[in-house]
Amino acid sequence: MQSQFIKYLKAKTNDNASFADEIASILDIGYDAAYRRINNKTSLTLEEAVKLARHYKISLNKLFEVGNTNTITAELPPQPKDEAGLEQFFKVSLQNVQAASKVKGAEIIYSAKDIPLFHTLNDSTLTRYKMYVWLKDVNTQMAQSKITFDDWMKTIPDSLLKTAHDLSDSYKYISITEIWNETTLTGSLQQVLYYFETGLVSTEMALKVCQDMVEIVNKIEQQTIQQSLIGGKNEQSYHLYRCDLHTLQNTIFLNTKFGQVFFAPFTVLTYFKVEHQETCALMFDFLQKMMRNSTLLATAGERDRTLFFNKIHQKIDIAIARIKMDDKMAFI
Repeated sequence: MQSQFIKYLKAKTNDNASFADEIASILDIGYDAAYRRINNKTSLTLEEAVKLARHYKISLNKLFEVGNTNTITAELPPQPKDEAGLEQFFKVSLQNVQAASKVKGAEIIYSAKDIPLFHTLNDSTLTRYKMYVWLKDVNTQMAQSKITFDDWMKTIPDSLLKTAHDLSDSYKYISITEIWNETTLTGSLQQVLYYFETGLVSTEMALKVCQDMVEIVNKIEQQTIQQSLIGGKNEQSYHLYRCDLHTLQNTIFLNTKFGQVFFAPFTVLTYFKVEHQETCALMFDFLQKMMRNSTLLATAGERDRTLFFNKIHQKIDIAIARIKMDDKMAFI
């Protein structure tokens, strides 16, 4: 494992001829001692390995993974338990996206079981409603309370809304490929109906949430046709695939010329951040196969594209009709 670690460090330096001198300086040891460690004659101590990892800006996760083919480590995001935690979650996500947006040619591939996060974080009722649903799922006290969406919406901190908007805006700097199917909005629509029928969302607010979904789908359809992001900062591309073969998982994959990373969800708003390059390569290959077995809606022809979006609109229309009908029945 040490020889592979040293090889990894050599790749991080620009001047291999002075590598031994560099190691000696970092560890504060002599040239001969450094040379013995580089050539695996002397084992690195844990303290020395940590010093080297810090100097070359290698996370301990990376250090653990070097030479290990069967075990990988993953990073967890902040656990949002309340409004402050949700805001911190958005801030960490913002840092990830901003770092990627500075890399030319970077791309996000999103396997969308539900509406991708960045579509829902604008100044809309849907944005506020999504926050309400997330917190009802992760906050025990809020889950047990009877606070309605209409009342909770009045208490949202301005800083939380601003951070959410900043995160949404950051996606305008990076090219995006999304993989959808006809059930991508189903989960969100079921949530609206659930909270409406339990009396936690008013008729007015439920209908506004549905209308926001209509506007999102219309925007996505326009982006699909023009193959670029509306409001994109540097002519970023946008591609939408319809997948009828594989189950979608809300996986977010970031592909750059410097490396790859993906985010795999396992609970509400909680994900594994995986940077292990061999595993990333496996995920990238799987996503590429998904796209090859899917239909790129920009080139599918107007009929197929229109049918796809019409079916999604029909699902929203059914939810709207049910909300209106249930509201009328309440007075009978």
